[in-house]
Amino acid sequence: MLTQSRGGESPQARGRELARIGRQLWQETGSVKEAAVELMNRYPDISSLQAHRYVCGLSQDQAAVRYNEVTGHQTSLGGTSINAWETWARARRGNASPPSFSSLLILATAYSSGPLGVANDHISPSDLVAEAYERLAPEDQLSLKKFTAADSPNEPSESGTGREGHPTKLDSQVISAEANVIGPDFNLAVPTVEYGNPEICLYSLPNPKPGQLLNLTWTSFGYGMERLVQQIKNVGRRVDVDACFGINEAGLVMATFLASAQFGRCPIGYLKCNKRRDLIALDRASVYPDLPGAPTIVLCDFEVKHADVVGFITREIRSRYPDAEIYFAVFGAMTKGRNLEVASFDDLTGAGIMRAADFKAVFIAATMSPPGIEPPLELR
Repeated sequence: MLTQSRGGESPQARGRELARIGRQLWQETGSVKEAAVELMNRYPDISSLQAHRYVCGLSQDQAAVRYNEVTGHQTSLGGTSINAWETWARARRGNASPPSFSSLLILATAYSSGPLGVANDHISPSDLVAEAYERLAPEDQLSLKKFTAADSPNEPSESGTGREGHPTKLDSQVISAEANVIGPDFNLAVPTVEYGNPEICLYSLPNPKPGQLLNLTWTSFGYGMERLVQQIKNVGRRVDVDACFGINEAGLVMATFLASAQFGRCPIGYLKCNKRRDLIALDRASVYPDLPGAPTIVLCDFEVKHADVVGFITREIRSRYPDAEIYFAVFGAMTKGRNLEVASFDDLTGAGIMRAADFKAVFIAATMSPPGIEPPLELR
């Protein structure tokens, strides 16, 4: 039976239309990678794997044919495998499975030749799974890291390149010679307390090596904590807190800083998450301080991506502390598109997750791109 997508359009018809738009974007930009990024900006529900295929104007079966051509027909891949990889990339269940590192290498070569099969674009395997990198097998993640590091043609610089290929001056500052580049400040309206100030001032964390985790320095980490303190002070009312809770070690460090700097050394809780595949469980090493009835709690997490960790945690907190009011402070929030200076809270990957958690207010230090950021000393 033919299933229908949004607006009554069949998935097949939508795929053909996206392929048409993808080819048109390739003609305008002259780059498979740039056209794929623009296609994802316009259609956030499609994965990077799909976007690159659409830009090449290929159906899943045609992509499989090109895959086999790259291997000199030593493989006999079918369209069902392409479908399984793309289903996995969109975080959907069913007949989904991640592509191996070797398969990503072949796909990157296949798609780099563009719609006509004669282009010679530079596409990295990590470009194809940027938003789904963290769900790859650890061995494939390591392989991608090593390959991308060796494959990067340029070192990061303080200036960027605009969409039209012209150099553009990033309104950014380097905190120190060994720190990360901090992108420009911008305001964003977020869920907040009644009659509170919904506007927070945050910044972007540009990643000079897309497809790799952005390793933060302690200087950058401290800068983000200062930004969270500023947002809390400017929420429009005094925030009296009974405890700060940190999710895993990085969140615990954040909770410790905020408790000391902003909340009069209030009690600190620790929530250690054990994650196995798509399941989350709290370790017995978690710490729950004694709190008064209906406490006010600040929950701290290092980053928000696709997984509903904060939803699981808030349900556990409210179960243990009935009628708790929970504020949420997160260092990095992933964006749906490549533009980190988002115009709307709903442009964040975890917007739905944070809204569903019904936080009293949300504070965000910075926005980030896939696959995310790594805290200092690789705190977990």
